[in-house]
Amino acid sequence: MRVSVDADRCISSGHCVMASPEVFDQHEDSGIVWLRTSHPAAEHEDDVHDAASICPVLAITVAES
Repeated sequence: MRVSVDADRCISSGHCVMASPEVFDQHEDSGIVWLRTSHPAAEHEDDVHDAASICPVLAITVAES
């Protein structure tokens, strides 16, 4: 699995961080998403898919590899 985010689309809702804090975080000053890892461990895959599906602006892309 490979995860990417479009920081330009991010509206700082924080849904991704709540769904998968091991993979996503937010910049303290702007609240914009950043990735802790672009290749999450297998045990986090379901949470990453949940984060991608609940993002209000669809700023998260998940590619299976």
